[in-house]
Amino acid sequence: MMQTMTSINHPADRLCKAIDTAGAPLCVGLDPVQEKMPQELQQFEALESFQFFCTGVIDAVAGVAAAVKFQSACFERLGAQGVALLGDLRQHASDEGLQIILDAKRGDIGISAAHYADAATVDGPCDWITVNPYLGIDGIEPFLDAGLGVFSLARTSNPSGNPIQAQQLQDGRTVAESIADVLATCGQKYQGQSGWSSLGAVVGATKAEEASALRNRMPHQIFLMPGIGAQGASPQDVACCLGEGHGALVTASRSVIYPVPKIDWQSDIAEAAKTLASELQSAMT
Repeated sequence: MMQTMTSINHPADRLCKAIDTAGAPLCVGLDPVQEKMPQELQQFEALESFQFFCTGVIDAVAGVAAAVKFQSACFERLGAQGVALLGDLRQHASDEGLQIILDAKRGDIGISAAHYADAATVDGPCDWITVNPYLGIDGIEPFLDAGLGVFSLARTSNPSGNPIQAQQLQDGRTVAESIADVLATCGQKYQGQSGWSSLGAVVGATKAEEASALRNRMPHQIFLMPGIGAQGASPQDVACCLGEGHGALVTASRSVIYPVPKIDWQSDIAEAAKTLASELQSAMT
């Protein structure tokens, strides 16, 4: 059973409220690739096709998803105009009631990290940002102190992460488990009224058994869980991490934004999002 959260100033509390409003912990990933877009959009210049497509996706999933995750690289490759468009799209998504995740995987320290934290909200709203923890807490806290929610990489869904993240340390923990312990300790001082921390963790839905163990190590971290759909994971794989509906935000990109054509592309996207949201609701019961 979900509990309604009220604080508007804490990223985790806002995210919990958005999940309650949507009814499911669904995040739709916006990774626009022109060649994969509907045929009628491929005739436009890249910037125009990105604008039409992403606006259409946002409109289709608003009210169904709790959040959208923008892959920054897809827009940065278009140069300054692409970055400006990313800002406009983030504003549109926020106006539609969606929480904004900027998937930029920042990974610097000190003043550079502080600059990146400020940059996250210059062109448009940003509630959460993804960060690489390799340089330690010094690369994470500047984002938290700027008021952002942070999803730190911990156990990613890509197979080539296994040799690093699953490597066993001398104390018996894996590298991923050692990162989890650091995040759990650091995240304690960033807990909101909901009990969840604004320091979360990226944990691949394709690593279901490890995800369960990592949940035990990170009881107050919201998990951002990619891997549903195209990468092979199912809503049942993440059920153990959902808590009372707030413990994880399940991300689907290709399976939602590039569905099998049936009616028209926006309707197809809306239907794919609704289907996945319903499956997540069932997994929580």
